[in-house]
Amino acid sequence: MRNFRDHLILTGSSIKDALFKLNELAKDAILFVADPEGKLVGSLTDGDVRRGLLRGIMIDNVIEDIIQKNPRYIRKEEGDIQKIIEYREGNFRILPVVDKNHKIVNVINFREMRSYLPIDAVIMAGGRGERLRPLTDSTPKPLLKIGDKPIIEHNIDRLVAFGVDDFWISVRYLGEQIEAYFKDGSEKNIKTKYLYETKPLGTIGAIANEKEFLHDYILVTNSDILTNLNYEDFFLSFVESEADLSVVTIPYEVNVPYAVLETTNKHVVSFKEKPTYTYYSNGGIYLMKKKILELIPQNEFFNATDLMEKLIGEGYKVHSYPLRGYWLDIGKHEDFERAQEDIKHIKF
Repeated sequence: MRNFRDHLILTGSSIKDALFKLNELAKDAILFVADPEGKLVGSLTDGDVRRGLLRGIMIDNVIEDIIQKNPRYIRKEEGDIQKIIEYREGNFRILPVVDKNHKIVNVINFREMRSYLPIDAVIMAGGRGERLRPLTDSTPKPLLKIGDKPIIEHNIDRLVAFGVDDFWISVRYLGEQIEAYFKDGSEKNIKTKYLYETKPLGTIGAIANEKEFLHDYILVTNSDILTNLNYEDFFLSFVESEADLSVVTIPYEVNVPYAVLETTNKHVVSFKEKPTYTYYSNGGIYLMKKKILELIPQNEFFNATDLMEKLIGEGYKVHSYPLRGYWLDIGKHEDFERAQEDIKHIKF
């Protein structure tokens, strides 16, 4: 993925300088003009240059003579997913993202990305990975490679493909290796911060102390899951359901090879011939409103399942999102071996 700064050019630059940058961008040839403070001023394409030259403007003139001064953009804090979808379906391929001060903080390219979701993503990566020893004796489980890259990087890259650019990684066991691998996230055009657990806090307890989440929606996922989940559809389903928390669930069918009788006081009231029952198991991926974090106790061992039980008990709405795609929890050696084969065939 291209560094978003390749699309930026400073005010006062010459049209000639802009042409060099546009040529390097090739099929992604659009520049966003920023002032010295990084604020969006305008946009510039090959067409703008051509029209300027036809008007007699010289190639050594400054770009302000030919830029579009009111470009479309995405405001990071708004989180209007329908606006994002409208831009994408309207064939606006490349758009700048600005913060509350109108500074350019990212550039979205819908040729490479599927969406721009208004969420913070928390990846739980602090576990010891006991069942995968000796592989995890000197390497944290999230950094074990599936194919050509670590498990956790598959998760991050898929979230990045849906426009997530604010990440928090909860680490404990060999966490310094994970931080050394991703650093601040700038190589992937994202911001990455780390939540260090001084003691085990369960599958969601580590986020209780965090006060700097930027969005109103928080996604929490285990780091050892391999999935091709459509995160935009998950988000839209969550918003439509008006739930407080949504959990990805994995359909599991049980085929009974006999007729099943339903009885009341030993009286047979009905029966089903060789029925199939569908159950839903926890997929380890959660989307919640930020206010829900207040219900997680601080500095205590607390699992996501504890949170769901608490929400249900207190009358909050918990929503199930049945996954229709690929999902694998890499917990045991046989799962790890299966993932190595699946990654060759599953379209992510």
